[in-house]
Amino acid sequence: MFNKDNWILGMLIGFLLPVIVYFLLILVLMPYGQVEGVIYTPRPKIPFLVAVVSNLFPFRFYMVSKKKDRTGRGILLVTFVMILIYFMIF
Repeated sequence: MFNKDNWILGMLIGFLLPVIVYFLLILVLMPYGQVEGVIYTPRPKIPFLVAVVSNLFPFRFYMVSKKKDRTGRGILLVTFVMILIYFMIF
């Protein structure tokens, strides 16, 4: 499945990896004084930015190692959209 060279796979990887990394970071950074499931971080910018930067690893892997240009472009497209969302929110 991950050996295909298409935009959809790249966009799927580019979206799912940052979401997973973001929620893992939130779980690690969540304070012990949690109130009824409310997720609170003192600086919400940092986990979001680290999650978006995590797309660099699969992007480089698909562009350099695998030579799958369309998949890499899909990852890059989603990364640019997430960075635009970052600048609009913060």
